[in-house]
Amino acid sequence: MSDEELEFFQKQMADVRPLAHSGQPVPRREDKAAHPGLAYRREAAQRARTMDESLLPTAFVAPVYPEEIISFKRDGIQNGVFRRLQKGAYEIEAMLDLHGLTVEQARHEVYQFIADCVRYDVRSALISHGKGRRNKDQVPLLKSFLARWLPMFPEVMAYHSAQKWHGGAGAVYVLLRKSEKAKAETRERLGLTSGKPEF
Repeated sequence: MSDEELEFFQKQMADVRPLAHSGQPVPRREDKAAHPGLAYRREAAQRARTMDESLLPTAFVAPVYPEEIISFKRDGIQNGVFRRLQKGAYEIEAMLDLHGLTVEQARHEVYQFIADCVRYDVRSALISHGKGRRNKDQVPLLKSFLARWLPMFPEVMAYHSAQKWHGGAGAVYVLLRKSEKAKAETRERLGLTSGKPEF
């Protein structure tokens, strides 16, 4: 800083006085992570912002074949978890049947079904969509749209065509994200806090 700049700065600051100190300690910012319900409320707010039924397309989707296996796995899902889903090894906690519905009706039902699964902490669900054998073009419309819609839900972690005893290529297993509430309950049940066992 040159002498001229220093002189200018001192003139500008001539009438500035420091704030009086009250002697009271400066309040620290509250640790928001300490509030157990905060993460759950944030997650719920995020869900409300990120997904809307109108975002699910109904105009055009790439068709799949009636017997085609449809599958999706979000990054971070363990291979063992996905293999169990593929084998139908998870208990089915909720089911939705789309047979006989139009694409618009199916969109509404799927949206509501996923929302209900999230609300009630359902982890594993089954959606029956059929193989399109009844329509004149033999194109499984609902199956094709479902394959497009499911990855659009942030709560859907994976899906895979079902085993024969659950409908085979006419149905799909859906694995949903565990809620923060359910995660906290699991940690408590296992005696874990901050990822470390309690002794």
